[in-house]
Amino acid sequence: MELSEIFAPVENDLVKVKEALHSISKVDFSHLAELVNYSLKNTGKMIRPALTLLAGKFYNYNLDLLLNMATSVEVMHTATLVHDDAIDHSAMRRGRATVYRLWGDEQAVLLGDYLFAEAGGLCAATENLRVIRQFSATLKTISSGEIDQAYNSFNPGQSRDKYFSRIAKKTAALFSLSTESGAVLSDAPEESIQILVDYGYNLGVAFQVVDDILDFTSTEDELGKPVGSDLTQGTITLPSLMIMEKYPEDNPIVKLFANKGGQAEIDMAIEIVKNSTIIDECYEIAEDYCQKACRDIKKLPDCETRTCLEELAHYMTIRKK
Repeated sequence: MELSEIFAPVENDLVKVKEALHSISKVDFSHLAELVNYSLKNTGKMIRPALTLLAGKFYNYNLDLLLNMATSVEVMHTATLVHDDAIDHSAMRRGRATVYRLWGDEQAVLLGDYLFAEAGGLCAATENLRVIRQFSATLKTISSGEIDQAYNSFNPGQSRDKYFSRIAKKTAALFSLSTESGAVLSDAPEESIQILVDYGYNLGVAFQVVDDILDFTSTEDELGKPVGSDLTQGTITLPSLMIMEKYPEDNPIVKLFANKGGQAEIDMAIEIVKNSTIIDECYEIAEDYCQKACRDIKKLPDCETRTCLEELAHYMTIRKK
């Protein structure tokens, strides 16, 4: 199934999220309006807001509350990307120039701060203390993961445990906030909330593992950014970890990180990944996390939305971008 089919139960409300995102850029300061509009205009897959809405479909679907939160998680996600691009000095994302490239790192950092504040305001509009607290905790978790990644850039001495801990913070935390908030705001019972939290967490890990695979196997047109970007920025991912595990004595990752750059080493690493069992092994790990995501989902009410979440887990391991 395509994402549009998976998101069918909340399709109309996702349109309202996009409308809410557009309204955020309507501020009196024209330059700020330009920055906000540029950053929020190309929204990508909208997986996180869709998760909030889908999680809310199982019980009391209060659109006013859920719309604020779905918009909040997408704005928070956008803020992290704006900051990421400034930190990594990335020129391209989703096939177009980044805020950092067009306006510089100072403007990108300040815009990211503004968007985090906007996301917080939207979350606070739900007036649900549990959700507001979880929003704050998630922002701290994501920031911790970013600091960890920056601190360990170009460090080849990292383990799988370290990798999974980092992507749990950087990616899975926001996925689980999306599902938890949707469940809480729809008055779901505690058992169902926990099932949806676990679903979001495991789906988020699977999503990031596949993202890291695609950084080696996809094309620049599909990714919207150069292939091998993670290696260029000194970020260890699961495929690169497997290269070091399989070739401990002589591998291009160590050489690349020692010199902090080198297209020849990046090309060699990509070739090793493509011509080995590494891709299949990484996909198996992503599939395991998708299975974990769906492990208890049948305990939720039997409805179209439950099938959509199962299909979304399947989609994670077949997507190409």
